[in-house]
Amino acid sequence: MGAEIKIVKKKKPHFKVPNLGAKNRKRVKDRWRRQRGIDNKMRVSKKFHGKSPNIGYKNSEEVRHRNREGLIEVLVHNSKELLELANKQGYAAKLYHALSTRKKEQLRQLAQEKGIRLA
Repeated sequence: MGAEIKIVKKKKPHFKVPNLGAKNRKRVKDRWRRQRGIDNKMRVSKKFHGKSPNIGYKNSEEVRHRNREGLIEVLVHNSKELLELANKQGYAAKLYHALSTRKKEQLRQLAQEKGIRLA
């Protein structure tokens, strides 16, 4: 898959915690948790209680783990890991978030010299 093709992944709904807006659930974060209650409507898949994640929302194999440009992003911690991507087609380097500003700048310059895409 070339780098010039735009990747379009399948749309999926926002999977929410049921009764999130209820008074006794003000501190509940808006994230998915599998429903386990014996009478829970979402667990029984009632339409009006929202969607639940299932295998049908999975993307195709060609699209999975790729960014919008069609490249596979690899997390890079140092220059050795960055140089491994120099001769690989279809990969982009993503700089590790905890690197210092100076180290990030060094890695950006090295990537520019070697022609490595940064994500």
